Amino acid sequence: MGKIVMWNLMTLDGYFEGTKKWDLDFHNQVWGDELERLSLEQLNQCNSLIFGRVTYEGMAAYWTTATGESEVAGFMNSLPKIVFSRTLTKADWNNTRLVKDNIEGEVAKLKQSEKDSFIFGSADLSATLMKLGLIDEYRICVVPMILGGGTLLFKPNTEQLKLQLLNTQVLKNGGVILRYASNASN
Repeated sequence: MGKIVMWNLMTLDGYFEGTKKWDLDFHNQVWGDELERLSLEQLNQCNSLIFGRVTYEGMAAYWTTATGESEVAGFMNSLPKIVFSRTLTKADWNNTRLVKDNIEGEVAKLKQSEKDSFIFGSADLSATLMKLGLIDEYRICVVPMILGGGTLLFKPNTEQLKLQLLNTQVLKNGGVILRYASNASN
């Protein structure tokens, strides 16, 4: 049975983007051979990519013009994608399906696959999925940087979510990848 996996890069102080939308320069501090290899491994294990509207629009704008640049671009453009949005009217990126409602039903379908589905970015969608108990695993690459401001990856929540550490991996450039299972999925 497939899992729903949140995968994000986050600064030590909890931001997944800077003070402006798509301010992701801090990613360059940890991007390299190790993280590219991990990204390819994850994409090889992937059934589909899951996005909220804002992340979908940014990813589509970037990756549709990145064709041929890397093996990652090939995966990003060919994998099935699901964008959850109540306001988006169409989804033109190759192999994308737009879902406007029934999040729980759609996620249940994704979990029927033998492979995992990955959420990239999409902090608002992730917050919704967290509240519904639908994320099975959290994979976070902590970037050794204090950004000082931006968009927090984890939204304020009244519920505590206890996680089980699966493993850690320290990158040569100082990034640390943390993998946690949701106790709800154990």
